Amino acid sequence: MSTFHRSTLAVVATAFAASFAGAAQAEDVVRLGNLKFAHYGAVSYIKEIAPKCGIRVEEHVFAKGPDVMQAILAGELDVGATASEAAISGRANGAPIYIVAGFAKGGARLVARPDGNIKSVKDLKGKKVGVTRGGIHEVLLIAELAQHGLSASDQPGKDVQLVFLAFADLNQALLGKNIDAIMQSEPQSSQAINKGYGVEVMKPYDTPIGAPVRTMVMSEKFYKERRAVAAKFMSCFVQATKLFIDNKAVAEKYVRETIFKNQITKDDFEDAISNSPYSYDITAEHIQTTTDVMAKFGTGKMRNPPVAKDWVKTDLLDAAKKSLNIQ
Repeated sequence: MSTFHRSTLAVVATAFAASFAGAAQAEDVVRLGNLKFAHYGAVSYIKEIAPKCGIRVEEHVFAKGPDVMQAILAGELDVGATASEAAISGRANGAPIYIVAGFAKGGARLVARPDGNIKSVKDLKGKKVGVTRGGIHEVLLIAELAQHGLSASDQPGKDVQLVFLAFADLNQALLGKNIDAIMQSEPQSSQAINKGYGVEVMKPYDTPIGAPVRTMVMSEKFYKERRAVAAKFMSCFVQATKLFIDNKAVAEKYVRETIFKNQITKDDFEDAISNSPYSYDITAEHIQTTTDVMAKFGTGKMRNPPVAKDWVKTDLLDAAKKSLNIQ
């Protein structure tokens, strides 16, 4: 064989090997949808340790949970971090997803203006309350108001007037005294309190839902067709979460400096995480109760309320925890 032929074959072989390696690598990219909150920090950290888990994670940050669902529906994401309400609404309206883990608990607080004389939920009668539409905070607010015999709508005529705003705009509206109270996430509710333009009325965990669990969802396609990669991702999630639970300094540094670019203080972070601790677990019972409360009050606009045991799948989580010796 001529030198020319040998070198040509070598080039072809190298190109083939490179393309094969590229294809193998391309398959191990996981597209993750996330939100910008303190308690979503460990999920964000997955991308930092992904290479040692044998995957590459591309994180896409959205304004609210339903936007993550839309991106999964459009086939743009493999995995998404969201509140349970968005996951349940998504599944109810045909999104092919499974809940595979729970990554934080709580993360909600009813905060009022200091000059508003609002000491309890019943004091909200005749007031304007800001909340983000289509989030677990709306579900909790409606449930709390109902427990206290109060009706609510974004139209005038009810006991409480709801003002639907993005999470990022709620604090500004409270600070500007355009509304009387907000049902807000973390660290924004802690910020409002620490900066003095908000006071805590309550943490809304006395409804049947209890402290809401934030959900990690996977597309059915990813879960079923890319099991090995899904398992690696779940192992990475458990490792990132364990690190954030065990090492508060790492968690604080990453959330404050990397995610929030030093816009939140040490106190903001600590107060936020005390109200929204990192976790791993989720149960079908919790998701079923949340679904039932949503159906009762008509939040989430569900075509067909899903049965939790059909789509809460914790096998990948259980395997990852077992392999890492985590109870």
